[in-house]
Amino acid sequence: MRDTHPVHPKNTPKFGYALLMTTALGAAVILFILPPIPQDPGYHLFKDTRQIFGIPNFWNVVTNIPFLVIGIQGLCAAHFANRLITVKGLGNIYTLFFTSILLIGPGSIHYHLFPDNTGLLWDRLPMSVAFMSLFAIILGEFISVRLARGMALPLILTGVFSVVSWFFTETSGRGDLRLYAFVQFYPLLAVPVILCFFRSRCTRAGIYWKLFVTYAVAKVFECLDAEVYALSGFISGHSLKHLLSALGLYLLLASYTQRTCT
Repeated sequence: MRDTHPVHPKNTPKFGYALLMTTALGAAVILFILPPIPQDPGYHLFKDTRQIFGIPNFWNVVTNIPFLVIGIQGLCAAHFANRLITVKGLGNIYTLFFTSILLIGPGSIHYHLFPDNTGLLWDRLPMSVAFMSLFAIILGEFISVRLARGMALPLILTGVFSVVSWFFTETSGRGDLRLYAFVQFYPLLAVPVILCFFRSRCTRAGIYWKLFVTYAVAKVFECLDAEVYALSGFISGHSLKHLLSALGLYLLLASYTQRTCT
């Protein structure tokens, strides 16, 4: 892993900070105004349930393998090949990010083999860590390494707590997804603000827009699971969600090995 020395971006507009604080406050207010959101039991009823080679829900299972591969590639690039170009002081967060990507693979495979709330717990735990660690990385690359290092642990613990608290409220009959929804979707509001109003320490920063777009399209396919399967006849929207999300992460990893940072 090649650390680079951070420098603070010049002339960062105060409007960017104000907009970030406003979106955070607005999202928090909505979080507490909304009533508890239980997990929809229908969430587990994916359209493509074909069993192939003895594996139930085959395509929803095997399309998680790319996460495992990308996670391993990222960790190897960081710690063995010394090809991952990172900002100095954030190395552990990059490592945690690619570790969580690796764990998304088996976590989501387990869930799609056994699609229930318990399986979903193991699916969502590494995803929440991935969301929060990547958010901390973006804070460090665009705003402040000190801020990223200070926020990384609280962000990650919040992500883990959001999943664990949902699971225990669900098992007690009063399921509440609000905090997990905040963890997953607040970065989707904050990251575009950061990309628009702050300057990155690294080249190829446009990769975050590509990642944002691929993830947004992936979520659309997830919502259209049955419709995509009916239209294609061979693959479902949820399986395409896995593949598109993995594609975005692959492009991100490639950019981390090709960029330069000041």
